[in-house]
Amino acid sequence: MKTHLSLGLCVALLTACADVSMPAYRQPETPAKAGWSQSQQPGAAVTAPTAISPEWWKEFRDPVLDELVARAIAGNFDVKVLAARIRVAGAQIGEARAGALPTLEAGAGASFEKSTGQKFTKQFNLGTQVNWDIDIWGKVAKGVQAQAAEYRATEADWRAGYLTLVSDVATTYFQILQFDEQIAQQKKTLEKNRQIQSTFEAMLQNGLIPQTRVLQQRAEINRLSNDLLELDRLRKIAGNALSTLLGVPAGEFTLPTGQLQQKVQLPPVPAGLPSDLLKRRPDIVAAEYRVLSAYDLIGQAKLAQLPSVSLTGRGGTASFALGNLLKSFTLGFLPSINFPIFDPGVKARIKTSQAQTQVVEQEYRRTVMGSFEEVENALVNLDSHKKQRAELQQQVNNLNTVATQIQAQLKEGLVSQLELFETERSLLGAQLALLANHQQLLSDTVTLYKALGGGWPTVEVAGDAGGGRAADK
Repeated sequence: MKTHLSLGLCVALLTACADVSMPAYRQPETPAKAGWSQSQQPGAAVTAPTAISPEWWKEFRDPVLDELVARAIAGNFDVKVLAARIRVAGAQIGEARAGALPTLEAGAGASFEKSTGQKFTKQFNLGTQVNWDIDIWGKVAKGVQAQAAEYRATEADWRAGYLTLVSDVATTYFQILQFDEQIAQQKKTLEKNRQIQSTFEAMLQNGLIPQTRVLQQRAEINRLSNDLLELDRLRKIAGNALSTLLGVPAGEFTLPTGQLQQKVQLPPVPAGLPSDLLKRRPDIVAAEYRVLSAYDLIGQAKLAQLPSVSLTGRGGTASFALGNLLKSFTLGFLPSINFPIFDPGVKARIKTSQAQTQVVEQEYRRTVMGSFEEVENALVNLDSHKKQRAELQQQVNNLNTVATQIQAQLKEGLVSQLELFETERSLLGAQLALLANHQQLLSDTVTLYKALGGGWPTVEVAGDAGGGRAADK
């Protein structure tokens, strides 16, 4: 009785001396963001679930884009790697949980001996052993919780990769269509300049212009031809990039030519976007789950300071004759308790876990701050390019009017054919600038959707002793 009492007092003393306290998990503090400095169109504030639909790329109203996204999701290898990592993280939960389960070992053997002057002897043996480290303090459970949080972080990594993939497919597709229109417009511009060259050569023969003017026009045609070759190269490079995104070998997939401004509509961006849309961002969710995982690992390290209890059961038999092996059996039961009175590794692990938690907390804050900048930049770019579009559209309209008037004057003999060619060339240049602006607006919208986390549901990360880690809203 006295022995048991002394043992109990020792356990209580060691438990009292060890600091195993863990405050409730709290999200790391970050600078507050009430709204976006870039003013948006007036309107009622929207909620996070209604701001961006889960299939937000369908807002561009392009069936070809929808098909490309579906192919990319099914075939992209980056996303498949991330999905495989989810399976690894899930298996690691089971590996962590196995630490609380008993282990069973069984073995059989035989020994043969022959000494000088002695008879040859042989002996057979059979034995089993059961070991069980009882998780009375919840140390293993803490490790399971930490790995469960890492699993959820890995899921969020997959969502981030999914979002990046869809964004890359959309922007690459828009670039290809832009190149197609640019190539078509460049060919028109080149043809106009060849007509101008023919006019210059006729004027040169009549002594109306110097030869330098003809040479200048030939140099302009050389420049336009070089630009056309460069556009064709960029179109092929973008096509190779799209093939890789789709999981198809580069060069084996060719996107049919199309016209960007006719095929792809610019979706409206909702007014009153709330700042809590950032809770959708998978990279922020992943960063916070890793904070939670590190927090649980601190708890596991602290619990390692407490005594450990293990149970060992042994059983076996031995015999000089194989037929008599199972006639007798010996059993043993060995409970034990181990006190970590002095283990520098335990204290070192606590400090390491605490330091690692500070790292992931700062990484979380860095991710949040980066998201603020990405959204602000996307809104600034979108607003600025919309204003530029208005100016470019007005420029195109004015040049259209000028071209129409010069065509009428040409019929009356008031202007030369050369003046008409020059005006049409300026008009084509303005139309190319308007095309580039349209592509930029589409890409800005994709960037904004991506910066706001796409259409993923809002995730609240919270510690839970019962193993729960998040609620998808």
